[in-house]
Amino acid sequence: MSDLRIALYQPDIPGNTGTILRLAACLGLGVDIIEPAGFDLSDRNLKRAGMDYLASVVLTRHISWAHFEEWRATTGRRLVLASTKAADVYFDFAFQPNDILLFGRESAGVPDSVHDMADGRILIPMVEGQRSLNIAMSVAMIAGEAMRQTRIA
Repeated sequence: MSDLRIALYQPDIPGNTGTILRLAACLGLGVDIIEPAGFDLSDRNLKRAGMDYLASVVLTRHISWAHFEEWRATTGRRLVLASTKAADVYFDFAFQPNDILLFGRESAGVPDSVHDMADGRILIPMVEGQRSLNIAMSVAMIAGEAMRQTRIA
């Protein structure tokens, strides 16, 4: 299991969250869900997308951003935010083995106060005129690069 973690800030769409949980189970990544979520975490769409992989995920639920930040302070982990407002391209960023990769709400990203707390801010470069990728695709791309960079040879 990798020390990298995926954090989802107040996720909105259960199917996306289920897909991300399935990805994390398959890659051995821990997941932090920062509540409140925009759906009940027992939602059938989450379960359908996550299939039987959900039982294999190391999942930590945090009741609020403040609770998550308290926990993170005790771990000494760096927070790396994926954001369309970032300047650093994700494949040029130097990931560390115990980074937490933070992804915002599908509908609104993260508030400025959360953006300001990140130790690093990264983006996926896109063709001009395109708004965003699906969050599960973004998580897969960034987690894959972080794992490639931090793998133990």
